[in-house]
Amino acid sequence: MLKDNRAVEIARILSQQAAAMGVGEKLPSVRALSKAYGASPVTITAAITSLTALGVVRAEPGRGTFVAGRDTVQEPDYAWQSSALGRSRVDSSRAGRPGMQGTADHVQLSWGYLAPELQPFDELRTLGVRSAKSHRAWTMAPPAGLPELRRVFAAGLNAEPGDMLIMPGGQQSLAFAMRTLADPGTTLITESPSYPGAIIAAQAAGLNLAAVPADADGILPDKLADALERTHATLIYLQPCYANPTGAVLSPRRRVEVLALAKRFGAFIIEDDWARHLSLEGAAPAPLFTQDPDGHVVSIATLSKPAAPGLRVGALAARGPAGERLRKARIADDMCVPALAQEIALGLLTSSAWPRHVKRLRTGLRERRDAMVRQVHASVPSARVVDVPAGGIHLWVKLPEGTDSTVLTAAAQDAGVLIGDGKHYYLDEPPAPFMRLSFGAASIPQIQEGVRRVAALL
Repeated sequence: MLKDNRAVEIARILSQQAAAMGVGEKLPSVRALSKAYGASPVTITAAITSLTALGVVRAEPGRGTFVAGRDTVQEPDYAWQSSALGRSRVDSSRAGRPGMQGTADHVQLSWGYLAPELQPFDELRTLGVRSAKSHRAWTMAPPAGLPELRRVFAAGLNAEPGDMLIMPGGQQSLAFAMRTLADPGTTLITESPSYPGAIIAAQAAGLNLAAVPADADGILPDKLADALERTHATLIYLQPCYANPTGAVLSPRRRVEVLALAKRFGAFIIEDDWARHLSLEGAAPAPLFTQDPDGHVVSIATLSKPAAPGLRVGALAARGPAGERLRKARIADDMCVPALAQEIALGLLTSSAWPRHVKRLRTGLRERRDAMVRQVHASVPSARVVDVPAGGIHLWVKLPEGTDSTVLTAAAQDAGVLIGDGKHYYLDEPPAPFMRLSFGAASIPQIQEGVRRVAALL
């Protein structure tokens, strides 16, 4: 039996004995208890310490341990923490927004990952077993990642393997890049509406935030120029490919203009390329990184979205001194992404199973998207699908004027449906009420039933 479990067991027995004793009665000594229970003095001391914390007994150095009076049991006092912690950087409403996971009884129209049947589970299971047998899977990987995996990610960016840094997923990549490339108190510019996870990552890094509006062709360059001039920001967060929540794609003309602005103002662009493998109509545009020879773009890729949420493997690409700084700073976080996860990712990306999975995924997501669009049109005629996305897993829906999206989100959750509150995707007040519906985590019957329930609330 583990020592910790043994201490818990002894604490439970001593607690029962103390309940049968009078207040102030003395417990046997540690030596006597050690002999009685066949446990080490360390284990006995751990048991008594846990009971002391609960107020069951009180220890008096040099005298022994005594049964405590019930009136001595006090509630923990955490009031001191409020002043010690100071003000929270992260917006709790975004960090803990309802509908992120829910329960098995909820219709999941908010979760930003794939349903189990859309994940390459059989392939991952086979690769996991095979990778686990390799000695390399249980050794320390290089801080920058396995060379072979860096090479695979670099190929999709026309980059050098030395420009790549293997990361534990996209969200960690965002937080790491933001706090490494900018000092607290400086400004990050984000398109609006935008991914709430990027907003809280910037807040956690101590950055100020400035929003620039975007439309179906991406961020508005003239507004971006104004914001760069006004804020002196050196970081811009963009999703050029199938943006969350709108599905927008940065147009070819605006790509050129945005890169020119980054060059003019000496700013970095953090390219969140999470949806690269989630194209539903035609080919996804090339990463913005491929158009930037001067190191302004830092690109982030992830396998958690197109493969499985538990495969927390991604890559961060950066050139020049910024790339060098990111690779050196990486070791301060967690030394490396576990080698086993990297081996599985490498096996998946280099196998014939990967293109087959992407093809199946494209078909499955397109069927779900189309079913959701039809159901919204049929059930909620007063709402409007802003644009039918050509990729990604989200539908951005404008609600009838006067709808309170927060109230609707809470009511939908009570009705067994999880949706995204449109307010969470804006830094400031939204121009109109919206909801985000995700079609990747639900089956078609679930999508239809979920949308009907939301429509009934409207």
